[in-house]
Amino acid sequence: MDTASAPAAAIPTALVMARRFAEMARELANLPTEEDTWQAVVQAGMNTVAGAEAAGVTALRGKGFESIAPTSELVKKVDAIQYDLRSGPCVDAVLEDKVFRSHDLEQDQRWPEFGKRAALEHGVRSMLAFRLYLEDDDTIGALNLYSTEREAFSDEAMTLGEIVATHAAIVLTGTRRRDQAINLQHGLQSNREIGVALGILMSRHRITRPQAFDLLRLASQHSHRKLHELALEVAEIGMLDYPGLND
Repeated sequence: MDTASAPAAAIPTALVMARRFAEMARELANLPTEEDTWQAVVQAGMNTVAGAEAAGVTALRGKGFESIAPTSELVKKVDAIQYDLRSGPCVDAVLEDKVFRSHDLEQDQRWPEFGKRAALEHGVRSMLAFRLYLEDDDTIGALNLYSTEREAFSDEAMTLGEIVATHAAIVLTGTRRRDQAINLQHGLQSNREIGVALGILMSRHRITRPQAFDLLRLASQHSHRKLHELALEVAEIGMLDYPGLND
């Protein structure tokens, strides 16, 4: 911003907003699970965008859509109409690289059937939907805001909502990558434990690696315990507790 030409009141306001968004980004990044992050993103949208009475996220799951972290039953009901018709701001925001705003859903010709049903059945008149994505059209979903008032969302509301959506997409992508890395690490550790157990069984019972794995698998089914738990036990005690095996 050119502070020399900006109105005096605009500079403190911009600084306050910048600090608010920086704090929001830190809070989102420190949440422990993806579910917690979704809920915090929705709440951030509600707290930041004037006019929002309800909020939620639409995610594309295979060929269908799913509502995540809705703030009320109203969100679920309105979303269900869109998903059934495959038409509406939330659906279009997931599929297209645009922000969708409706000042009066009942009269909005982009979604004639959905708009009339949302307004007449559930009283929703205005909506804002922001696509959540980060890199190379790697779509995560759409952040959606709802209001029972006509013309509820101003141009400023759109701008603030886009900033929230951008921060949300970055944090959510980071959360997923972190979870993937943790799962990979756990998988590698389990594989190492299983490998050690197979070596012990092969040596103890003079069997092949496939035969050792079959023993471990059968013992897992028989005891209703996870494979890596049994493998860890074999590595610790040097034998597999399975009926008739150690007679």
